Amino acid sequence: MKIEDINAVITGGSSGLGKATVEIILDNGGKVTILDTQKTKGEEIAASKGKNCSFLYTDVTEEKSIKENLSIIKESFGDINLAVNCAGVGTPEKVIGKEKTHSTINFEKILKVNLTGTFNVIKNVADLMQNNSSSDDGFKGLIINTASIAAYDGQIGQAAYSASKGGIVSMTLPIARELARFGIRICTIAPGLFETPMLQGLPEKAYNSLVDSTIFPKRLGFPNEYAKLVLAIYKNNMLNGETIRLDGSLRLAPK
Repeated sequence: MKIEDINAVITGGSSGLGKATVEIILDNGGKVTILDTQKTKGEEIAASKGKNCSFLYTDVTEEKSIKENLSIIKESFGDINLAVNCAGVGTPEKVIGKEKTHSTINFEKILKVNLTGTFNVIKNVADLMQNNSSSDDGFKGLIINTASIAAYDGQIGQAAYSASKGGIVSMTLPIARELARFGIRICTIAPGLFETPMLQGLPEKAYNSLVDSTIFPKRLGFPNEYAKLVLAIYKNNMLNGETIRLDGSLRLAPK
């Protein structure tokens, strides 16, 4: 399982954790297709990275779009052997707010993007991976999902987000057990507080408060540290059906 043999698809690859993963794979000689709704950013990244990087506009909630784009990638670059699900949204909202109760529409939207969107990619990319030629130990492909430590210790206002990420954690093992006979592995990374566009845009006081809550290292995580874990999972066939917390031992407070 040489890194230079990677032909990856990365949802949410236009920014944050996904972008860092795109960059580390390309830096190690692999090929990547970014699947994202951020068209301008995605196209700019692909244009700057050369022939081994491409972009396809993809909404993970639309299964037809996913299937069509995965077929294009397979035809253009060959067998897909790595898929990384980084696409996600997370708008905080209390169940009982000062002016209204939690919007069910917003709750369902977060579930649709984060959980159903992840599942849509898993099933369609696995359907292609099962026909890949096998390498070491019969390995044909790896799928990595992105959950969050909010799946375990979500804060006030994170009911929808925690539910969506908890769903990703919960489906990892049963899907890994099912896909094992095809030589496909599946793992999930549950990041803590990372330097993503969402957190970088916070007011200075709020940002510093997040840093103060960390244990060691006393800082937010770097997206490249997420990306390095993706490569480590790819290189280790014994990692399967596992959710790995990447959080510097942080446990979130209630608020």
